[in-house]
Amino acid sequence: MTAPTRKDELKANLERVLGEIRDAERAAGREAGSVRLLPVSKFHTVDDIATLGELGVELVGENREQEARGKAEELAAAGCAVGIAMIGQIQSKKANAVARWAAEVHSVDSVKLAEGLDRGMALALERGVRTAAPLPCLVQVSADGDTARGGIPYAQLDNVAEAIERAEHLQLAGLMVVPPLGSDAAAVFAQARSRADALGEKHGRAMLLSAGMSGDFAEAVACGSDIVRVGTGVFGARPVG
Repeated sequence: MTAPTRKDELKANLERVLGEIRDAERAAGREAGSVRLLPVSKFHTVDDIATLGELGVELVGENREQEARGKAEELAAAGCAVGIAMIGQIQSKKANAVARWAAEVHSVDSVKLAEGLDRGMALALERGVRTAAPLPCLVQVSADGDTARGGIPYAQLDNVAEAIERAEHLQLAGLMVVPPLGSDAAAVFAQARSRADALGEKHGRAMLLSAGMSGDFAEAVACGSDIVRVGTGVFGARPVG
């Protein structure tokens, strides 16, 4: 019997995780296919990302700017259309760099960063690096107000959301949240869903919620998450890096 290839492994992993998401949708009374999987490719290879592209994945998530930028350049050079969403904290000085390669940004946590991304987009457009399509941005919120781990307190949400909304080259797309260690995850997810809905009412369109990872995405789906972030379940054990 022929040993499974890496593509076979990724295909099996992807199908299993997608099946678990569909199960969570059904359990929550959600429409089939309403929750998007964002595979997190931190430390994994460009070849693995390209293979996921062959399997129908259009977007992966990365945490670190330098690694993400390198992968985005390699994917583009190879003619692979898989985009990369930045899901990790971004230093304001890196905004220009992120704006050159990011397909989406899920971790906007300051007015300064939003303004930097907008300037970076304008520069990328001027240089012909990007098309005129706006950059979808999610505001990362901190459920406990501890900004050291990324995210903003809810009291600052409107200010950051409005900075994205008025930016010429950005699109306010929703919220992202990570439950603090030891917190009631369901309560965190429910609060974020409520705030995303309120933001949607304010701006006249539905807002996405990115919430839930490998260990808690079924709970997040039950609370209304639209995007779940899964790394090991899709790619397998993460290489040391």
